[in-house]
Amino acid sequence: MFARTERLLLRPAWDEDVPALHAAIGDEGVVRNLARAPWPYRLEDARTFVGLARDPALPDFLVFARTLGAPRLIGGVGLAREECGSVELGYWIARPYWGLGFATEAASAVIGMADQSLRIDQLVSCHFLDNPASANVLRKLGFKPTGDTFMRRSVARGRDVACAGFVRQAGAVGAPSRPALAA
Repeated sequence: MFARTERLLLRPAWDEDVPALHAAIGDEGVVRNLARAPWPYRLEDARTFVGLARDPALPDFLVFARTLGAPRLIGGVGLAREECGSVELGYWIARPYWGLGFATEAASAVIGMADQSLRIDQLVSCHFLDNPASANVLRKLGFKPTGDTFMRRSVARGRDVACAGFVRQAGAVGAPSRPALAA
C-alpha cells in the first residue's frame, strides 16, 4: 500500500531505506518524543525497524518529501493495534522539517485510509506532555483530548514519561483530505 499527497509519498520501509532512516531519525530531539525508538539510534536499530513484522491491514509508512529528484525520507507515520485493541496513530518528522505541516499532511493521509478504506471507527493517540507541538498536530487532525494523563515508557529516555491521551472518531471535524492511493 502506498499513498501520495500534494507534497509527500508514503510507502512501506524497504531494506535500501536503512541508511536514510538512520540519518533522518538519528537525532535525540526526535526520538525522545517517541515511545519505542532507542537513543542512541544505531544503524542496526534502523535495520531492525525495517525488518519488523507489521499488521498487513494497517498502514505503516515512511514519509518522503516529493522533490524534483529522488524523494527525501523525512519521517514516519502509521497505525498500530494496541494490546487493548485500540488503533493508535503514531508519527515522527526529522528536525529539519519541523513546523512545515508535514506531520499533519502525512497523518491526514493515513487517517483518510482509516476512515474511508479500513472503516476504523476510532483512533487514539497521545503525546508526551513536554512535546506540545504534537498536541497541535493532533488537534488539527480532529483528535480531541480525553482528559487522561498517564505514564508511558520512552525507550530513548529510559523512563516513563507523562502523556496526554487523544481520541478521534471517524469523520471528525478536521477530517483529512483524500490521499491518492495505490495498492
